[in-house]
Amino acid sequence: MILNNKTILVTGGTGSFGKKFAQMILDKDDVKKIIIFSRGELKQAEMKAKFNNHPKLRFFIGNVRDKERVYRAFDGVDYVVHAAALKRVPECEYNPFEAIKTNVNGAQNIINAAIDKGVKKVVALSTDKAANPINLYGATKLCSDKLFTAGNAYAGGKKTKMAVVRYGNVMGSRGSVIPFFKKMKETGTLPITDPRMTRFWITLEDAVKLVLRAFDKMQGGEIFVPKIPSMKITDLAKAIAPECEQKTVGIRPGEKLHEVMITKSDSRHTLEFDDHYVIEPEFDWWKNVNHPEGEPLEEEFEYNSGNNDQWLSVKEMRELIEELD
Repeated sequence: MILNNKTILVTGGTGSFGKKFAQMILDKDDVKKIIIFSRGELKQAEMKAKFNNHPKLRFFIGNVRDKERVYRAFDGVDYVVHAAALKRVPECEYNPFEAIKTNVNGAQNIINAAIDKGVKKVVALSTDKAANPINLYGATKLCSDKLFTAGNAYAGGKKTKMAVVRYGNVMGSRGSVIPFFKKMKETGTLPITDPRMTRFWITLEDAVKLVLRAFDKMQGGEIFVPKIPSMKITDLAKAIAPECEQKTVGIRPGEKLHEVMITKSDSRHTLEFDDHYVIEPEFDWWKNVNHPEGEPLEEEFEYNSGNNDQWLSVKEMRELIEELD
């Protein structure tokens, strides 16, 4: 496996993704060690206990905003998964300076440290909200995506390569609407922002697999986008609480009816594969670096959760939620 005998660092590693990543890698790969880099000592202690003090797990308290601490953490690291971010849309709207410090300045610290410390590969996690963003969270993640893409040119002749993975809502993550709907079941009413609303959905396991594919296939500068199913918000509500009334409350500030993962502009330099897309960088240095097995997209193609050709049924979502539980 690509991670065998490697040291991997995960920023924001005590989150839902980091815990699933650690579980899957420790189960299958003979890694040297996994370093969990995050701010909260309590979450680190809880994760350490959950993994029974696994001998290949290390825990490093720090903030991606702190350049010196990031540099210290990157000593001897082969691969980095950058998952740390402020992600909640309303909170980022209300605290824009803080979102920029973590999501943009933090990304810059990761890039500089990776290059200077000789990290081989970095994969940064992105979001569908980064494509045609209308909220600050999406805007900061678009900026982060562009920083990691350009970071490959910034690295110059050094060996560090960087790529991005972009996906939609994650089943099983603490920030998704699923736990919120479960909690609201007790009231007998589920708030629906707009009955037309759709979202992309991916499992934590598939999100980890996408990161591993990026580590394996990346040349440096790509954005990897998985082919994943969509679901109407009203069907999600039926899957979780069919007995509850659905009450339309209106779209919140910064929300879209449908999320986009590949824009019409990006589609001009995007390749399609069986189960994913690769958005290639638009830089001169990329001309002789490509993925020859990919197929160009048709003109004006846009990949959004409303025009998707894969859809989750109420039954399928219910079964997935039962597996998570």
